[in-house]
Formats: sequence, structure tokens, C-alpha cells
Amino acid sequence: MRSSKQTSGLVLIVEDNRAIAEAVGAYLEGRGFEVDYASNGIDGYRLATDVGYDAIVLDGALPRQDGFEVCRRLRTEARSTTPVILLTARDTLEDKLSGLDAGADDYMTKPFAPQELEARLRVLIRRERREVGAQVLTVADLVFDPASLRVTRGGQELQPSPIGLKLLHILMRESPRVVSRQEIEREIWGNSLPDSDTLRSHLYNLRKTIDRGFEMSLLHTVQSSGYRIADMSTPVAAASPAGRRDPQDAPGELATA
Repeated sequence: MRSSKQTSGLVLIVEDNRAIAEAVGAYLEGRGFEVDYASNGIDGYRLATDVGYDAIVLDGALPRQDGFEVCRRLRTEARSTTPVILLTARDTLEDKLSGLDAGADDYMTKPFAPQELEARLRVLIRRERREVGAQVLTVADLVFDPASLRVTRGGQELQPSPIGLKLLHILMRESPRVVSRQEIEREIWGNSLPDSDTLRSHLYNLRKTIDRGFEMSLLHTVQSSGYRIADMSTPVAAASPAGRRDPQDAPGELATA
């Protein structure tokens, strides 16, 4: 395994268009980065899990396995925290949200300026280096290690979705403060804001993951203010009775205990 010391960062470019890969790689190397390449999703995933990269630039439309699936596997199977910038020619809001939901940290549409890619890489690498050194987060019996993306409650391993992990990190980091919807949406999706039901749906799924089957509820909706994760000593049944809908839950879903 190579080290990224003395460089701006060790970056993996997964791109099947050789001209784009070589042009981006040459630019980044000229700016102090060290660069590796893969031309398909399978090889990209293998390299991403074998080498300690500082960031990955991942094309969405790849042979053998597309970039969306590679990113999803990195987050859910490999439990990788390596920052991912997804590149794609598709520029609809739905496509952007699909990439972010798969676990990408950022999204750029082709064509793009290499200077902008470099700037985004530097931001993500700085953020990741801070978070890897961050302490393990604990609220009651819920434990989250940002470095490994390992989540447990009462010693039981939990498997939040990629967006669920980001929500959990924000809410546990800020606990017991109430975090507004606007703060959460801006941190997760940046300027590509989803419709009003998207955050509700992800929070509903996160609530099921961390609270269902446990005596006490930790994820709370604070009406007209936002959300928080805290030990409020509130039984799940009392906080969200079976058959009644939490106003912030996913539309059409029942917030059963």
C-alpha cells in the first residue's frame, strides 16, 4: 500500500473514457496529487477496497458495474468512508439524488473544469481527515464510530443506509441539540436539495433501524424545529403509538413501534 504523505492526496480515478481519465489525472498530478486508474467498476471496487485512497473520482456509467452500484457497495459492503465524487453526464435532480443516496459525497456533471474538481477534492479530503481522527460518538447505548462506519446499539450491530449514516453522524455529533431540517439537508445534499418528503423518508428508515425493537426511543422529532438524537427516557410506544403517523415520517407509512 502506498502512502499519501508529502502529496495533496492519493486519488483513484475510475473512468472508462481514457482521454478524460488521462487529462484529469495529468492535471491532478501537476497539482501535487498521486493518481491511480481503473477503467471499469469491478476493478475500481477492488482497488478502492485494497488501497487506502484519500478520495475516489467515480464515473457513473462504467462497464461491468456502474458507478452508482460501486459506490453503494463501498458504503454498505466494504464500510468504506473514503470520499467519493460521482461524475455523470446526467444532470437531473433525480440523478443527483440517486448518486448521493448511493453514498457519494459530491456530484459533478460532464463536462467539468478540472480546477473545480480539484477544489472539491481538497474540501472532501480535509473533511475526511478530520472525521477519521474524530472520537467515537455515543448517545445512551447507541455507538457510532465515524472511522469505520460501525453502528451498534446495546451491543447489537446495526446497518443504516448510506444516507442514514450521514444523518446519524450529524444528529449524534450535535446531540442533544435540535438540528433543523435546513441544516441537515444542506450538509447532506448541498445545493441539490430534495423534495420535502425525501428527508422524512430517510429519517423514518433511520428511526426503524436504531429504535425498533428497543425499549427507549432515541430519535425525536421536535415539531416546527427539527430533529435530535438524545436519551429523553421516552418509551417508543408512547412516542409513536402503533397506527398513528408521526408528522415527520414518510408519507403513507405508519410509525409503528
